[in-house]
Amino acid sequence: MRNTARRAATRGLAVTAVCGPLAGTSPAAAPASLHAPSALVLTVGHGESAAGAAPVRAVTLTCAPKASGTHPAAGPACAGLRGTGGDFDALAAADGVLCAREYAPVVVTADGVWEGRRLSYERTFANECLKNATGAGVFAFLRDRDRPGPAA
Repeated sequence: MRNTARRAATRGLAVTAVCGPLAGTSPAAAPASLHAPSALVLTVGHGESAAGAAPVRAVTLTCAPKASGTHPAAGPACAGLRGTGGDFDALAAADGVLCAREYAPVVVTADGVWEGRRLSYERTFANECLKNATGAGVFAFLRDRDRPGPAA
């Protein structure tokens, strides 16, 4: 059931991100850009896989024709993805970041369209620090209140 809700929410956000800019345009209107659409829904959850983890936060990221969406750093995130041609696995790790060797798995997903082609991505990081240090900040959008607190 959790997966069904995740997929429905992701699809809804993706449709809004991709089709939102088209709302209110007439068929006779000229296209705003000749670029293929690049609009993604990014999620972060605590757990080892997207199937077993509820998303803690989801944001939209639109990179064409311009960087926008609910991602707090859309410009740098789009620049990082453009540098790899939309290949999330090729996003570089930040230099000089030291992370504790704790295991508190964080799973990230990306669903949507990159330069006109359908994209679905999932990756699990050992902890929040490693997630934030990898990927040019594409998945660094959790707020403090979204982070798990100390065990009681």
